[in-house]
Amino acid sequence: MKNLYFLISLLLLVISNPLHAQNDSIYFWKGGLLLEKRSIKPADLDSITFARPTVNLQHVTIGTQVWSTKNLDVTTYTDGTPIPQVTDPIAWGNMISGAWCYYLNDTANGPVYGKLYNWYAVAGIYDSASENNPALRKQLAPIGWHIPTDVEWTTLSTFLGGSTVAGGKMKETGTTHWLAPNAGADNSSGFTAVPSGQRTYDGQFQSIGIKSVFWTFNRTVPTGFPTSYIFIISNDAANLYNSYENWNSGYAVRCVRN
Repeated sequence: MKNLYFLISLLLLVISNPLHAQNDSIYFWKGGLLLEKRSIKPADLDSITFARPTVNLQHVTIGTQVWSTKNLDVTTYTDGTPIPQVTDPIAWGNMISGAWCYYLNDTANGPVYGKLYNWYAVAGIYDSASENNPALRKQLAPIGWHIPTDVEWTTLSTFLGGSTVAGGKMKETGTTHWLAPNAGADNSSGFTAVPSGQRTYDGQFQSIGIKSVFWTFNRTVPTGFPTSYIFIISNDAANLYNSYENWNSGYAVRCVRN
């Protein structure tokens, strides 16, 4: 990371100096090892963009859809713009742009449950300008994927036999992560939902082991308040049911292939 900051500082210095016409070098580092050196002429550059590396999602085909089989676990939008990690509950509740956290702010939860995102991150809102102008918003899902709408979730539920049984067909089996009874769980769809819990709009953590809760991309539901649809699976039933929740809440994200 220090090498990256040094590289950015060097580039800014070089580009801002109109008298500096000779070639300069960019060094690419990883883990303290030099990967590549390139010679450039600053006058030939218009801009420099650091994009997020390609994310290859594990996936499964369910009916006509292709779904990711793990909760999203990224810290930037696709163009490399950082999404801040927010651990403080008051700060979380006051966010009006994208944010993420681990359940209980514990990094050990990341490999199993992924990250919890607020809805602003799902919508790609990273500052006040992008809140007011949808054309400026970023993309959270990896290239080639998108965040599902409530209609796409309903399509999934219908294919799996309807809302009363779809959740069971989507849940990871057993009680390694789900608390008993993990009712109806057979994971016959391959979706492999894990009980990642949630973060409430005021920054509190709840329901790990009990619920999988997923955002949809919908902006506003009929309440007229800043809420969006969510889909929920619980440990005590085979249902997949929907509700809606405040944009400052934190939930898991799954993706659907374009």
